[in-house]
Amino acid sequence: MKPTDFSKYLTDFLTRYMPGEIGASSNTIASYKDTFILFLIFSKDRKAIPANKLTLNLITQGLIVEFLEWIETERKCSAATRNVRLAALNSFFRYLQYQNPENLLEWQRILSIPVKKTEKPTIKYLTLDGIKLLLQEPDQSKPSGRRDLALLSLMYDSGARVQEIIDLSPSMIRLEEPCTIKLIGKGNKARIVPLMESQIELLKRYMIEQKLMDPSANMYPLFSNNKKEKLTRAGVNYILGKYAKQARIKNPALIPEKLSCHCLRHSKAMHLLQSGVNLVYIRDILGHTSVQVTEIYARTDSKMKREAIEKAYTKVTPEETPVWLVNDDLLNWLKSF
Repeated sequence: MKPTDFSKYLTDFLTRYMPGEIGASSNTIASYKDTFILFLIFSKDRKAIPANKLTLNLITQGLIVEFLEWIETERKCSAATRNVRLAALNSFFRYLQYQNPENLLEWQRILSIPVKKTEKPTIKYLTLDGIKLLLQEPDQSKPSGRRDLALLSLMYDSGARVQEIIDLSPSMIRLEEPCTIKLIGKGNKARIVPLMESQIELLKRYMIEQKLMDPSANMYPLFSNNKKEKLTRAGVNYILGKYAKQARIKNPALIPEKLSCHCLRHSKAMHLLQSGVNLVYIRDILGHTSVQVTEIYARTDSKMKREAIEKAYTKVTPEETPVWLVNDDLLNWLKSF
């Protein structure tokens, strides 16, 4: 079977261009790959064009628009997810502008497809009491409970993304003073986050129990399942969901109905902000590219806004009540209109 030009360019894009030329992370490549898997499913199911028949001359702006509409209507995806898929497609067609300039006009028409406006969701985070309640739930008499406590407390204390926690190995933990953790974030960017002594003690106990302090275990997953395999996103979300459900029964006011791993990251950022930590330091801990991204936490915290206003407030209204307010005859006259 002769390969199509689409398959040739797509393979080169995912296996050479993205990891080699632009240094995209494995997570970004996996996300882009998912987009093109969906595109091939759409082409086969809705357009009767199987993968081995899909060529570049069949791909038009109209086809891409139909694909994006199919994502939202048939697969019930949000506008935000639709925009993520469009971003993956745009990256591919920007690449094609230089690799296949014969169809440059069509690639630029595709690149002109606008991003949909989406509502910015409010940041959900737990209070300190909510975090304490959640971390009381793992059963420390069981190895799985001790692992889960180490996992959830580290995720909160480091402000790590779920994938950053999954990708951790013992070699990325510095147990000597100053204690730190190395996190590999988006775009394979590494950052060093300090860890507190209580967190290190918890990690030490866990790592000794799991024999992760041995030099031979340096590159093992820091957190693994019963088969000693690296945890998945679904696995970490299941662990959090299990303890969130237990904690919610005890105090539903502290634990919201929907609690994601990212909520722990938001919680850490908000608690640092409320403690007076500079936004620049919070940016570095979270691994944001710009402090402007981090400023969303300052805009979210209504308590800090109120305290700032109260601190700066100067009373400018007169102390005495206006005469007309205590003049019953005048008030009755005004009300009669």
